[in-house]
Amino acid sequence: MNPSNLSVGVVGLGLMGCSITTCLLMAGHRVVAIAPLPIDVPTAHPRIHEHLQKSLEEGLVTENPDYFFKNLLISEDYATLSDCQLVIECTLENLVIKKSVYEKIEAVVSTETVITSNTSAIPISILQKEVKHPERFLGLHWAEPSHTTRFLEVICGDLSDVSKGEWLYELSHHWGKEPTLVRKDIRGFITNRLMYALYREAFNLVENGYATVEDVDRACRNNAGYWMTLVGPFRWMDLTGVPAYHTVMKDLFPTLSNSVEMPKLIDDIVKDGGKGVANAHGFYPYTAEEAQLWRETFEAFSYEIRELALRYPADVVKKKMH
Repeated sequence: MNPSNLSVGVVGLGLMGCSITTCLLMAGHRVVAIAPLPIDVPTAHPRIHEHLQKSLEEGLVTENPDYFFKNLLISEDYATLSDCQLVIECTLENLVIKKSVYEKIEAVVSTETVITSNTSAIPISILQKEVKHPERFLGLHWAEPSHTTRFLEVICGDLSDVSKGEWLYELSHHWGKEPTLVRKDIRGFITNRLMYALYREAFNLVENGYATVEDVDRACRNNAGYWMTLVGPFRWMDLTGVPAYHTVMKDLFPTLSNSVEMPKLIDDIVKDGGKGVANAHGFYPYTAEEAQLWRETFEAFSYEIRELALRYPADVVKKKMH
């Protein structure tokens, strides 16, 4: 599969749309990037340029941004998607908005074009009901920054053609991903179900006075953060002794939070307009300078952790045995 023979459309040019576009350009695709919101047009080019320039400096690519921009068309006209074999929607998590976008995409693309959503909240089986050809509709759940992370979930809805999921799974290896194929749809898919269980317990510990926000973050960084780039939870239990976990589960599981209420800590921040470092108002206090430095630090970290992670791919032990 030669990426240069495949045109890909990206609809939505916010934070993730721009990094997904960057990833696809780096893989060699021709990309048509649609901005449903005119406000995103002037910011998209500089944002993608910055990603490509940084990727050049970090050795992820060997060409300058202008080389990649020859393969990019940024437009507000959905008709420019007509030759795309794959379209990735990454608009707001709003069913009404997404339905409107799908109607505009389906009006101009071939019936053979695979359409995907970068949703993290709405089940693919629900989104499928909003399209004319649900069998060619799947989920592609990316992680930010999309051009540096190994993560990608390919999700089949109830009506998806699984062979198209397998095609996306193979294609995503050209994007530098170690993908997961979710053959059976479930709300939150895999990673979000795991992470939101952790988030819920984190809120429970803070709101009930067991630990501070800083304590919880520190515990995660220095325990799970220490091993999770190499292994997931099941391999970790294998490495550190399965019976010990069996013993702990019996007594610990009944005490874990299973609340269905919105945690007050996050509810208060959101109702007060807090967005995190985006507006220097989150779980931590920030000056504008601190918030900017956290964004820059995260970007630098994402390149460094990628370099380390690529030395330990999923098949690292199999390779050592040959």
